[in-house]
Amino acid sequence: MASGSPELITHRGGCHCGRVRFEVEAPAELEVQLCNCSICSMTAYLHLIVPASRFRLVQGEEDLATYTFNTGVAQHRFCTHCGIKSFYIPRSNPDGVSVNVRCLDPETIALVHISDFDGRNWEEHADDLKRFSQEDV
Repeated sequence: MASGSPELITHRGGCHCGRVRFEVEAPAELEVQLCNCSICSMTAYLHLIVPASRFRLVQGEEDLATYTFNTGVAQHRFCTHCGIKSFYIPRSNPDGVSVNVRCLDPETIALVHISDFDGRNWEEHADDLKRFSQEDV
């Protein structure tokens, strides 16, 4: 981690029914994106994008299904029981994981900083997200 970067802690979360559980390493104060693309706006997804090495699926791999559309690069993972997409592999950051902050247990979250992301014009803005899946962020 780069000097001056905030300390990482372990946040835990999962789907509504509890069959899918995960851990993610991120600061207590979270920097997240609210995307206005078709799928994110319909699901009210708040993106916490982290390097894949900072994400661990603790349970529920057998309870997950994958949905893809358009280019097929993004791997939208959702619980086959309750339907919640608590995390996925984003097209913008295929080397990372996007966790839905709304699916994190609240005890470890100190503050959430929300920035708007123009996903309706994804091609023009996708590079703005690449930094989040880098190890030193």
